[in-house]
Amino acid sequence: MKITSIRPVLLSAPYACDTNLEVRYHLPTGYRTCGLVEVCLDNGITGLGEGYLPVFAPHVFESIVRLVAPHMIGTPAEDFAASYNRLCRICDYWSFQGAARHITSAVMSALLDAVGKTKGVPAWQLLANGAAPPERIALYGSGGDSDGPVAMAQEIDLLQGMGIKLFKIRARNHEVAKARWVLHEAADKGISIGIDMTQNLARPSQSIDDIVRFLAELEGMPGVAFLEETFGPENLTDFPQLRERIDVPVTGGEIVTTAEELLARMDAGFYDWAQPDATVLGGPHEVMRCFEAGKRLGVRVVVHCWGAGVCQMANYHAAFAGSADLAEWPMPTYPLREALMVEPLPIKDGFLTRSDAPGLGVQLTPEVEAEYHFREDAIYNCFPTNVVTQDPALWAL
Repeated sequence: MKITSIRPVLLSAPYACDTNLEVRYHLPTGYRTCGLVEVCLDNGITGLGEGYLPVFAPHVFESIVRLVAPHMIGTPAEDFAASYNRLCRICDYWSFQGAARHITSAVMSALLDAVGKTKGVPAWQLLANGAAPPERIALYGSGGDSDGPVAMAQEIDLLQGMGIKLFKIRARNHEVAKARWVLHEAADKGISIGIDMTQNLARPSQSIDDIVRFLAELEGMPGVAFLEETFGPENLTDFPQLRERIDVPVTGGEIVTTAEELLARMDAGFYDWAQPDATVLGGPHEVMRCFEAGKRLGVRVVVHCWGAGVCQMANYHAAFAGSADLAEWPMPTYPLREALMVEPLPIKDGFLTRSDAPGLGVQLTPEVEAEYHFREDAIYNCFPTNVVTQDPALWAL
């Protein structure tokens, strides 16, 4: 099995709805882009991988794929370690962390998909190396960025109907009223709440005291299941002290682009839960390194997956191979999730059942490429000018 071609694919599709604050502030056209890498082998089999970069910089993604492709043609598809090292050699000098890692992630996922399809086995089987993975994994619903109680209640009802018992919302440290409302309403439906504080790139970052104060203002409410992305890049070393001062599990790691960095954070006691993502970390094999370290260090590993369908499947296969007990399920509607899957996700009673479809269980058809063709205006806006601070009274109980 040798690589004969590699091409970038950009697709755009409607995302979420107009009650979603991410759309309102960052995706003004209502469309979102995903970036795929399609690898073709000399046996005619193709594999798909996804990198997260095209949400923000689609043409950068395309350019880097075209840069690395000639260096991969003719190399063995099944030697994953050699392929990874080759990709690193091409890109590490100028992008050891960051953009190029998303392309490495996509190519490695595509190779795993293609080899799995060739062998007729699911990707988790190739990753597990003979270990027996669980038959199902609990999911948590990841959303909670609605503009008011009506839409937020609909999110809670959706999860209740699916049997999902954990709901991650977005709430910054000035959004205590929102957090209190959701904690109260979800408890009546038997659903626990995790809070993403969206600080992973914040400059300046909130402080430990800000977080302690935020949690104190939630006193009397059902307990918070976890806090995610509590600090910006300038305050990373505050994580261990935060964990000493609060009794809520602390999570993070979704934007980390090398396993070495995430493993170092885990070893230094940053997180109770680590959240690797196969679309940014270097591919599913690098996520597996996190699972191995998690078992050694006593850190729970919960895959993050906020991309399209290939992103989901790459992460879920790693989760099964790593014997995870929980994984993220993105709630905003996005047809490029289901359209890229061979079969619908088997979710029942809040659990995802393991799939035996060959490879990652993904596909790209000419019809999907035509229907969801790339749009130049489907780019995430990192500098929105229309952000409005909500009146806390909106969320009065």
